[in-house]
Amino acid sequence: MRFKLVPSETSFDFFKIANLTFGASILAMIASIVLFFVVGLNYGIDFRGGTTIRSDSQVAVDIGAYRNALAPLNLGDVTINQVFDPAKPDQHVAQIRIEAQSGGEAIELATIASVKAALNAIDPNMQFPMIDSVGPKVSGELVATAIEAVLAAMGAVLIYIWLRFEWQFAVGAVASLVHDVILTIGIFSLLEIEFNLAIVAALLTIVGYSLNDTVVVFDRVREDLRKFKTTPLVEVLNLSINETLSRTTMTSFTTLVALFALFALGGDVIRGFVFAMIWGIFVGTYSSIFIASTILLRLGVKRDWTKENGGAGTQYADIDA
Repeated sequence: MRFKLVPSETSFDFFKIANLTFGASILAMIASIVLFFVVGLNYGIDFRGGTTIRSDSQVAVDIGAYRNALAPLNLGDVTINQVFDPAKPDQHVAQIRIEAQSGGEAIELATIASVKAALNAIDPNMQFPMIDSVGPKVSGELVATAIEAVLAAMGAVLIYIWLRFEWQFAVGAVASLVHDVILTIGIFSLLEIEFNLAIVAALLTIVGYSLNDTVVVFDRVREDLRKFKTTPLVEVLNLSINETLSRTTMTSFTTLVALFALFALGGDVIRGFVFAMIWGIFVGTYSSIFIASTILLRLGVKRDWTKENGGAGTQYADIDA
């Protein structure tokens, strides 16, 4: 007997609660935007500029002692966090973040040496396996590049879906992607998880995953629109989502299994990236069903695909890509 998370044939009425889910999503997006502007993101060194030093010690981490040792150095904003690394269960690992120091590269090198000396006074056997420095100018360029990358990805999605289907499909797909990105930024702001370039990579991956889910549903919608030309659009959409539900659920489930394993065993270095991916799988699957399809229902769509529509922008609709 084969294991199935979802039966092969289902008949859920997803649009029975469409107003509730759509309204909840709008409220969640508003809350995420408010959190972003009020609380802000916990930007990593990639975006703020500065130095991150990772320390390994066989002595238990005492954040107070670390802070007292570094206080005489007058380094400005210093953040010290204890982290758990499953790869080194016998080690006590800490991450020290120091704001960018004025004076150039020589000052940065001197600062790193001073921090090492101060911490070695606490534990002479302390090791420093990772040191990462980013200048303020570079960090500013990285912020701009990250924003451009996300916007470019969404613009490419808009054009592709428009050419592949119709503009209503494109609006629904891009709206679901915007929903996913905003909610991901909101959860990072709420939980104050470090936001760095790895998280930007996760955002782009989430965009791709969510788009893949949405295109699968939209492909089935287009096929069913050709079959059922007089059936109400809401029924066609419900049928299409139910027909792809088993595939969507199994894809999300198998991806999450791997991600949860990485989250538990992958160590602190990639934990933020993996968390973003896990969150993105949930919201991406949700938005493909409850956001993209709901917007498509509200906008309406071409019903008879046997007739040409020169203004639809669907000249590539029959290309299997």
